[in-house]
Amino acid sequence: IGSKQEVEKVLPAVKKLPGLSSVLHSSSDLYSPPLPETLTPLFKSVLADNKYTHFFSAHSSAAKSVLPRVAAVLDLPAVSDITSLTHSSSDDSTTFTRPIYAGNAIATVRAGKEIPLKIVTVRATSFTPLSSSSSSSGDVEAKEVQAVEENGDLTKHLETTLSTSDRPDLGVAKKVVSGGRALKNKETFDKTLEPLAEVLGAAVGASRAAVDAGYADNSLQVGQTGKIVAPELYMAIGISGAIQHLAGMKDSKMIVAINKDPDAPIFQVADVGLVGDLFDIVPELTEKLK
Repeated sequence: IGSKQEVEKVLPAVKKLPGLSSVLHSSSDLYSPPLPETLTPLFKSVLADNKYTHFFSAHSSAAKSVLPRVAAVLDLPAVSDITSLTHSSSDDSTTFTRPIYAGNAIATVRAGKEIPLKIVTVRATSFTPLSSSSSSSGDVEAKEVQAVEENGDLTKHLETTLSTSDRPDLGVAKKVVSGGRALKNKETFDKTLEPLAEVLGAAVGASRAAVDAGYADNSLQVGQTGKIVAPELYMAIGISGAIQHLAGMKDSKMIVAINKDPDAPIFQVADVGLVGDLFDIVPELTEKLK
């Protein structure tokens, strides 16, 4: 979905994804940039005829804006942030698991045949990503869907502000270095974490406390109300380990914590913990890694 130029640019790559039989695409200047108010009528027109049984999306900011609207106009429930699923063809039911209470409990949700279309968002870090060498084994049909020109005047896009960085994207990085409120201010945050992230080739993240204090941009927030990450290495520096932060990173393969408080909750989930002053430890660690 997008302008004609945007769709034509990505369509060949999308058709190569494995497991696809067809790709639906729709082009209109109304969809560039895409807004929930303009996308909802399009999705409604595609999904309303009950030809499809499931509608999936990653649990992204865009999906969290669009899918509840789509579910509402179709008068259907939606299941968000699932971490696993099983489907029974005998009774046409799908069973999902999803974290609740900041990940402290797992809810099992069953959508039966009385729900003709299951609308679902997926926690991407809970599933194995496709290999970069994976590609479609057959011909994939590209079907154009007529744009639905509704709600064009309801909301206007005014401006897009992008924060640029040479670092890997936080959501998909294999290594993440995150800092908390203990880093005192933005200057100290950058001065302490940037060299370590540079030598590791890591993305930089932050706790909510650090973001609220202005140390880091909101796009770097890791946690229940930020980004959910599951890198191979997650370094929590000066982060106490509040439950909301743990909900966003506890699935990381290797968690390294540096904190001067030996009783900090972060040490309960850390694979490697170092108790000490981060302002001494991090520069020394950075030099040794160099």
